[in-house]
Amino acid sequence: MYLMGIDVGTTGVKTVLITPEGNLIATATSSYPLQTPYPNWVEQNPQDWWQATILSIQQIIKESSVDASRISGIGLSGQYHGAVLIGRNHKVLRPCILWCDQRTTKQGEYIVTTAGRERLMRIACTPGFPYFTACKLLWVRENEREIYEKIFKILLPKDYIRLKLTGDFATDVTDASGTLFLDVRERKWSREMLDCLDVDRAIL
Repeated sequence: MYLMGIDVGTTGVKTVLITPEGNLIATATSSYPLQTPYPNWVEQNPQDWWQATILSIQQIIKESSVDASRISGIGLSGQYHGAVLIGRNHKVLRPCILWCDQRTTKQGEYIVTTAGRERLMRIACTPGFPYFTACKLLWVRENEREIYEKIFKILLPKDYIRLKLTGDFATDVTDASGTLFLDVRERKWSREMLDCLDVDRAIL
């Protein structure tokens, strides 16, 4: 029996194959580019992550000669805060706005002003910064309304890879805590924050 770990990083996917005891069997990395169409913008094509994931898995299987049917579990990790916008056909609507993108200063200030720092600390356990996922979603709503109206789900980067692997829309509390939409103490989406920012719970 073997376990696989896939990390969707900012510059590439790193995949590892280990035994249940933690012994490293194989590792592979496949890189992809950053897109910077304007100053302070940083985006990536989620399809690049998927192709890199496929390549790294194929490389590990080939180099280790392990029978893929003996891989009993896959763990996912990845870059925080990115906004992967998915339409009803499960296709990506636009390039992912990455964690390090700095276009959302205005939206970050709006969230802090509208929600209030005290409320943000109580619910999201953070004073709020422009790189959180909520800021990116509001930027799209204000600047690319035609795309915003088509959103079926918003995902974090590693959760896009989960979707491609399993067909499931899901996340975990660690990634969700970086969206500003999670009630961190209650470990559930915050109706209060969603109502405050006028965001539909259904897209989460």
